[in-house]
Order: sequence, then structure tokens, then C-alpha cells
Amino acid sequence: MLPLADPEFATLMARLGPFEPAPHLAVAASGGADSMALLLLLSRWIRDQGGMLTALHVDHRLRPGSSEEAGQVAEWARARGLTLECLVWDDPDRLQSGGGGRQARARQARYRLLEEWCEAHAVLHLLTAHHRDDQAETFLLRLARGSGLFGLAGMAMIVERTHCRLLRPLLEVPRPRLEATCHAHGQAWIDDPSNRDPSYARVKMRALLPLLSRAGVDEEALSGTASRLARARAALEDAIAALLARAAFLHPAGFVRFDPALLEGAPREIGLRALAAILTTVSGHPYPPRLQGLERLLGGLPRVTEGGKTLGGCRLLASRGTVLVCREPAAMASAVPLVPGGLARWDGRFGLKVPLDAPQGLTFGALLTLPGIARPGDIPGAVVPTLPALRLDREVVFAPHLRYVKPGWDAAWVKERVRFQPTRPLTHAGFTVV
Repeated sequence: MLPLADPEFATLMARLGPFEPAPHLAVAASGGADSMALLLLLSRWIRDQGGMLTALHVDHRLRPGSSEEAGQVAEWARARGLTLECLVWDDPDRLQSGGGGRQARARQARYRLLEEWCEAHAVLHLLTAHHRDDQAETFLLRLARGSGLFGLAGMAMIVERTHCRLLRPLLEVPRPRLEATCHAHGQAWIDDPSNRDPSYARVKMRALLPLLSRAGVDEEALSGTASRLARARAALEDAIAALLARAAFLHPAGFVRFDPALLEGAPREIGLRALAAILTTVSGHPYPPRLQGLERLLGGLPRVTEGGKTLGGCRLLASRGTVLVCREPAAMASAVPLVPGGLARWDGRFGLKVPLDAPQGLTFGALLTLPGIARPGDIPGAVVPTLPALRLDREVVFAPHLRYVKPGWDAAWVKERVRFQPTRPLTHAGFTVV
């Protein structure tokens, strides 16, 4: 198998552009063959751009020796003239779940740490080494779970995240070519034993691929099918975005009003997906509610009354001919402490960049109630408990959406810093097919 040459890699990168002059890129470097090949290729590509590359390694501390592996990856990066930052997942409960549950939690933590680093360092592009074999395995995993078109479209080469673009330049490249690239440059790599653990669903699918290949269903065929489904997904997402532009209004305080007649009158798949987007954005969740619940809710929109309905961590209430969607108070996350100089996210919905001179002891969480304070006319009463607030010694000192500042408390440093930044925006750049 031929290694991936620089001109071919430059063509793959050009499809992901444009990039700013002299870009600063971050690359996830686990130490496996695929990530080390990407590190090698990017280190030369970025030199030609006059830019900068930082390697990011996440130590999940899920098995003995992970810290030594981090040190090895750092040594390899230094040998290529690169800087490596090691990000540690220090959740004390990380070992409690097993199998796929642990993998899912580790994956969520990994992306959170990588993206937080990018935000803190103003890096706009995060690259990962997902390749064609990963795409084929993803397709089989989602097929086994009964996924629809959106899931079977697999991974996109370009994903617009809240603070950076997630780029996967190697999605069309088979893993053997990445191993050949490492061999061609004398680059060793680390074999993660979890990649051979049959208790993981992805490993089971990987074991199936040789059997399927003998029947003519190989990685190239599966990846090609995902790519064709991706084109259909992109077309659907355009239609969903057009419907939401007509039917829904998103307020900076994190609630949505929409016209139920427009969602009900749309083709059912488009209406369901639009409703899912609204609920996912307002709830702050990374994934939409299950299809069965969405179908029941869409069919019951004409019967939404003042008592309302709940689904996916949201409340739906009838409001002046529209449906109001706001966060369900009982489902909100607990308050988080503010660390001067750090980044804070609460409930998957609101973000806050904390300056170094912020007071100690502040927490960032739900307002719940603030007696005697009038609310602006554009914020419904049902939304007020779900708004963000800062507390000191359990007392509310700042509620930005109610324009409340505790008398005598200086809020100048925070006034413009609390932003609605949901995990999944209402509309996005689309499922990119290149």
C-alpha cells in the first residue's frame, strides 16, 4: 500500500479550506498509527503555509501506563519540531461504567477537553485522524442501531462546532495507507489494547469487516454508501433550515417560539427534524429526543394547552398562537463554580469567559426565582426560572437577561460575557460532503 504523499494530502486539505493566512491548527494525537500519520503530514503542510501546529493528547487515565504513553507521544512530537499539550481527564467517576458506556463518556470528555483548549487559545481548526475504515465501522454501528438517513450518512469531513471547526481530512483514506505513511518516515506508533477488546461494539464491527469483504461488502463500498447518503442528508438539512427560518424565532435568552401550523404542514420528515432541532437547541443536549417521542409530539401540537407538554428536557406551552419552547426547570444542571481566568459552561446552553480579576466564590447556574424584580416584556414568565445567574454565597448578584445587578456589586466585567451557546445550534453549516 502506497504512503500518502504531500501533494495528495495538500489536495485533501484544500477541500477543507479556506484557512486564514498563517493558520494555527490543533491536531488530536492519540499516538496511534492514524494520528501519527496525520501529525507527520500536517507538520510539513503547515510549514508551507507559514503557520503553526499544536498537537493535543488526551490522557483518559483509564488504564495503567497511559501517562507514559502521553510522554512518548510528546517525545515524537518534539522530534518533529512540534509542541504537544497533554490534556487530562480527571473525572473521579471515569472508571465506574464499563464497555460502551465508558467509551462514550471518554469520547465526550475528549472532545470537550480538545474544544475547550481550542477556545482558550483562539484556535479555529481542530483536526482528527478518522479514516475510511472508521467511516465503514460507524456505518455498520449505526445500521445495527436502526439509524435513519442522518445517522447512516456517517461522519462529515467538516463540522462546525461552537468555538472551532472539526476537520477530518483523511476520511477517504484507508488505514493501511496511513500505516504505510508512518513506515515511510520511520515513525513508530502505539497500539491501544482497547482496540482489540471484544466487549466494545466498534471492535465487534471491525471483526465483521473481513467477513463482509469476502462477500463483496468492503470498507470502500460501505464508506461510499455513507457518502451518497450524506448528499441526501445535506439536501434535507437545507430544507430544514429553510423551514426553521420561516417558522421559528430563537431568543438570546435561550427559548424558541414557533408556528405549529408551518411544522405540521411541512413534509413529515422535515417537520420532525425541525422540531428535533428546536428541542435539542433549547435543552442544550448533544442529541435530539427519540423519534417515537417526536412523532407523538408533532401529532399533538394542536392540543398543546397552557399546561403544556414536556419532551427532551423542554417544556412546550401555547403562547399567542405560537408554541413556546423553554428549558424544563427540573431537568437543568447544577450550578458550576467560576474559576478566574477560566471558561464556564452551564447546562449545555450558556457560556461565560471568566476574567482573571473575577471575585472568588462565584457560581454560575439557574436563576430559579428573583422576587420583586420585573422581567422585560420579551421574556415569558415560564422562561425566567431557566435563565442563568451568578451567585455569591447563594445570593443572586447578577441576572443578565433580567438586567439585574445586586446594589453595590460591580458587574462591568461580566455584563457582555454571558452568552447563549447551545451544544447544538438551531441551524448550522450543514453536513458537508466533499
